[in-house]
Formats: sequence, C-alpha cells, structure tokens
Amino acid sequence: MGLARLAELHGVATAFSPAKGVTVAVPDATVVAVLAALDIDASTPEAVRVALERAERAAAERLLPPTVVVWRGPDGGRPEIPPALTGLPAGTALRLSMESGQELAWTAPPPPGHPTPTRPPGVVRPSASPAQGAGPGAGGARTAPWPQLPLGAHRLEAEAPDGRSARATLVVAPDHAPAPGGRSHGFLIQLYSLLSARSWGMGDLGDLAELARWSGRSLGASFVQVNPLHSGVPGAPADPSPYRPSSRRFPDPVHLRIEDVPEYAYADPAARQRLEELRDKAAELREAVLDKGALIDRDAVWELKREALEILHRVPLGPGRHAAYCAFLAEQGQALEDHATWCALAEVHGSAWHDWPTALRDPRSPQTAAARTELTDRIDFHSRLVWLTDEQLAAAGRAAREAGMDVGIVHDLAVGVHPGGADAWAQQDAFAAGMSVGAPPDAFNAHGQDWGLPPWRPDTLAASGYAPYRGLLRSILRNAGALRIDHVMGLFRLWWVPAGSPPTDGAYVRYDAEAMLAVLVLEAHRADAVVIGEDLGTVEPGVREALSRRGVLGTSVLWFERDWNGDGGPLPPDKWREGCVATATTHDLPSTAARLTGGHVELRHRLGLLARSLEEERTEDTADVTEWLGLLGDLGLLPEGTGDEEGGIRAVYRYLLRTPARMVGIWLPDTVGDRRPQNLPGTWDQYPNWRLPVSDTEGRPTSLEELAASPRLHRLLEVFTARTAPPDARPS
Repeated sequence: MGLARLAELHGVATAFSPAKGVTVAVPDATVVAVLAALDIDASTPEAVRVALERAERAAAERLLPPTVVVWRGPDGGRPEIPPALTGLPAGTALRLSMESGQELAWTAPPPPGHPTPTRPPGVVRPSASPAQGAGPGAGGARTAPWPQLPLGAHRLEAEAPDGRSARATLVVAPDHAPAPGGRSHGFLIQLYSLLSARSWGMGDLGDLAELARWSGRSLGASFVQVNPLHSGVPGAPADPSPYRPSSRRFPDPVHLRIEDVPEYAYADPAARQRLEELRDKAAELREAVLDKGALIDRDAVWELKREALEILHRVPLGPGRHAAYCAFLAEQGQALEDHATWCALAEVHGSAWHDWPTALRDPRSPQTAAARTELTDRIDFHSRLVWLTDEQLAAAGRAAREAGMDVGIVHDLAVGVHPGGADAWAQQDAFAAGMSVGAPPDAFNAHGQDWGLPPWRPDTLAASGYAPYRGLLRSILRNAGALRIDHVMGLFRLWWVPAGSPPTDGAYVRYDAEAMLAVLVLEAHRADAVVIGEDLGTVEPGVREALSRRGVLGTSVLWFERDWNGDGGPLPPDKWREGCVATATTHDLPSTAARLTGGHVELRHRLGLLARSLEEERTEDTADVTEWLGLLGDLGLLPEGTGDEEGGIRAVYRYLLRTPARMVGIWLPDTVGDRRPQNLPGTWDQYPNWRLPVSDTEGRPTSLEELAASPRLHRLLEVFTARTAPPDARPS
C-alpha cells in the first residue's frame, strides 16, 4: 500500500486497462524505476516510508502548487478562479509580477462560506496601468471580487498570515482556442514527398508555398497540413522519420529552397559557379526520383544543400538583413544558442551527446562555455540556418493567407524528441532519464510499443511554469495557421517504459492536463491558430470532452468511425462529431485506393506482418470494405458503382462532406490513386518509410506540376465545390 500511495502522489499509475473490463497491475519494479526517474527513492520499504512521509508533509504544508491556472470566462467574461486560489487562508498577501513587467498586489478574500471583508481586495502598485484592468473584477462563485487578471504566464507570490510563503507561475488563459472560420477542406501531405521541377531531390518550403498558392486560389482549399518540419538528427544515414527529431523547437534547414535565400543573388562569380554546379547535381537527384523511381535520399539532398549554405554563409548580410538576423537571435535567446551549440559540437564529436567528453555533456559547464567560444563561427552558421528556415516558413504562411486560405499552413508537433538530440542535451533536467515513451499492450498490439523518445518530467515542467513547453509552442506557432498535436493524449498521461524493459512492463505517468491545456490555448490564442489533436487509438474517458471544452479539434478517420454503442456498423455521417478534422487516412495508414482494393493486406503479407493467415485477413478486410461501400451506395454517394476504384475514392470524400466536421482533410496522394503508405508501422528496413514520393496508381512518381494538371485530381476536387453548404443541402 505504501508504494501504491507514493506512486499516486507522484502521478504514477500502478495498473492499466488494455481492454474494457480488464485491469492489469504494473510490476512493482516498474513503479520503483519510474519513481527513481522522478528522483524518488522507493528501492526499499524503509525508503518508501521516508519518501511517503516527505511527500504527504509537503502536500499538507503547501500554500500553492508550482503552477496555477485561471481560465477566462467565455468571451472574456467571469474568470474561473481555481480552488488553489479560492482556498487560500483569508488575508494571504498576493503579488503578481506580470509578463509586461507591471505588478499587482491584493489580499486574498476568505474561502467560500467565510465572511467577506468590507475593504476592497484590489490594491494596485503605482507601476501598474489601469489599461491592464488592475481594478477589481468578477470572481468565482461565492467569493469576494478578484482583480482582473491579464492573459499570460505571470509570477505569483503569496505570503499567508501563518508565515507560509510560496511562489508559483500563474497561467491566465482564454476559455478556448481559436476556431476555424467555417466548414473547410484542405490537403494533407508529407512535404518531402511532394517534389516539383525546382526541388533539390525532395519537397521543400518553396514547394509548400507553391502548393498553398495553387490550391488556395484554384481549388478553394483552406489549409495545407504537413508533417513535422522539426530539426533532424544529423548522421549518415540520418533517421528519415519526422517524428523522432533532434529538436521540436527549431526547424530543419533541409527544407530550405536554396535559390530563395536572398544572399543567393549576391554571391560572387566563383561562388555562383559552384552553386550552379550544385543545382545541376540536385537536378540529377530530382530526376532520379521523378523519372527513374528512386527513393528520396535525404542524406544526398542535405549534402548538396549544406555545401550551398556554407557558400551563402560567406556572403555578407546587408545592413537591414543583419539587423533582422540580430533581432531574431535576441528573440530566440538561450534556446537557439544551445541548439546551435549542439549542432556545432555534433560536427566534432558526433550526434550522440551521451558519448561526448564528459564535461561537454553538460550545456552549462565551463568546458562547454569554452567550446562555444572556439566554435563561434559554426554556432553562427547553424543559428543562421534556423533564421533562414524561419523566414521561408513565414513566407509559406503568407502565401497561404494571400491565396485566401482561412486556416493556412497546419504544422505538426511530434510527441517527443530523439534521446541523443539537441533538445535532450539542452534540457536534460526536463526529461526523465532512463525512460522512453510508448504505448501499452492492447487488442491491436499485444506486445505494446516503445517509441524511443524520452518523456518530459511533469514535476520539472510544473516547477518551471512549463517554460520549455511554452517556448516550444511559441516557436512552432509563430508561422502556423493551425497546429496538429501528435498523440494529444500525451497532455494527460504518457506510457513510460524503463530502459531495458519490454513495453509491456511500462506504466502511465500523469501530467497536469489543466496546465498543459491552458498553456496550449494561451499560445494558440496569441498566434490566432487553430489546434488539432490526433486522438486516435486508446483514449481514456473524459479526454476528448476536455479537449473539446477548450476548443481543440479531434481527428476522425473514416474506417475507424463505427457505432460502438450500437451494432458496431459504420457510424452514420450525421452522428460524427463536429469538432474534428475528418479524413480518409493518415500517413501511418493505407491510402484510400489501397484500402478499397485490399492492396494493403497484400503488402503486409509480403512483408510477413500479418498476425493471421492471408485468407483470414482478406476475408475480414473485404467484409469491412463491402460494408462501407454498401453504406455509401445506400446514401447515394456512389453513382459510379462498386467496381469503380476512382469513383469509390470520390464516394469516400462525399461521405466525409456529409458529416458535420469543421475541417475535411484530403490525403493528397489519394487525388492520383497512390497505393503506398508513407509509413508502415512495425517495419524499419523492410519498407522505405518516409522516403516515397507521391505516385499514381501505377507507382509512377507525380510532380507538383503534374498534380496541378491531373484530370483525376480535378474530378475529385469537384466533390468539394459545395463545401460551405450544410450537410443536408449538399449534392451527393
């Protein structure tokens, strides 16, 4: 009981449910290991007793938690004052240091049920401005008035009459995240897979801007959703997965369009000649993919781009450009310096910082400081690359807005980072050592999953006022019209797997979802960006409701939407939730053509991935598809008949438009009948994950220019011409 209670106090679950009505106990060894990663010694019964006494005493004496959340009421109305504040002892002196530098001081009113003091509780220091709303405002039910609290992450200090004191971060967030303007549709694409006649062997930010301009103006698209563009881990071969980055805060310069770097135009003749030679080599890479069916070779692309960027780094910046660069450095501060330092050190010592000389493993050591001085030019180079990439991300966002897109570019936030990468090195105190994020065993995967990503420590996040999380969100949202959050359930809990243990021997660790959501909604509000949560798979009760309450859209994939409370058949379109992005597939799932033809079953059979016989898998898959096609036919959405593959794809998207979903995502490869998934979970070298270009039904790579001219694409997009009509008014 002592270990279970200690685990509970630190948010560590001692059991989980892999299926409805089934409860599995977490091994004690796992609980002990997870607590150790949180600096809690539970290795012996005596250690458990001491740690439990310490934790319970700290909880009893605590005046404030390290982070406190206040939600503004709807439309800026009455705020939701949390129990952490309404329960303070009467007379507690409070001082708020705002993000603006202004200060506000007042005295806590009595808790609910106690007499209300007659003196006014709001006392504003002379430095506070009335424009900040420093006077008394509406408070929570049955409490005395509270000061009006501005949006932001502020520092709160409290001193109670009994002598206790505390400091906390006070996050004041809007009631909900921004919502899309109306019903809309847009494309989902893995950017590297979309090559144009100007690409250097893989899709880039110039291609993204071009896609946005074309689809916004010509097709009425409201958004383009891309894969994570986070900075990757260097190496040969580099990990091609965009979901295992070195840094989530900074983008990868491999996505740069070299010719769009302003300094390209000012290179001297010798440099220009070499740049042209590199362009010719890049053309060979592009032609190998588009004309000869080669895989996308990210390493070869980066080798060419890196040399080109080294040349451009030697081109002096003009006064205005230099001022803009300096402003960017100042804005990004220590976080960018750390990232660039890791990149520079990785050039010397390799990308696995755990193998570096001991002193350099600490970003704050004197030896690391000395290395920063020695590597100044390389640090500047990598900082410059981040700035250039940020500029082109901003340009893509502007292109989307100028094309009339209501939402714009939807960026993707991976669930974690590579353990050997820049973020894990620079923020070691924020990550749980010896732990990896994964998924527990369930009905679909009896072995569980280990994703190889170190989890954030919930205690360190809370103590810092969620500073690493706030910085990450602010960075990725600066150029986003919307943000998709991979495995959004991780805001609530994550499955931690101790190093050396199988994924089955993990445990859920809970996060302060209220604080995580408040920070997310606050930063989305500041960026005026929509938030989309990838909430597929195992979702604990209440999570979708909590996300919806705060304006976070969900993700609904057609093949998974069934009436689980009824007969288990396909969910009728009018029963779908409104607050979601409705799609036919994702990067981890078969394309719609592969689903309709059963090609995905054949692929998994060839790779030895089927858990049952091929005949059993075919039978079940055929029954599933037949059931869906039957429904599409009954609804009048399949005039082409069940034997028409292209017509079946159009019918699927007609169905999605029958739902009330706020956003409908079109998997861009579906527009040309691509049959291959971009990623096949459960494979590593058996399948070319993250390296396939968009291709047609025959597997022939299709360029952006060919997509724009594709009759098949335009036939599919005709389905969306009446996208703004209500579901019952749209033609079938």
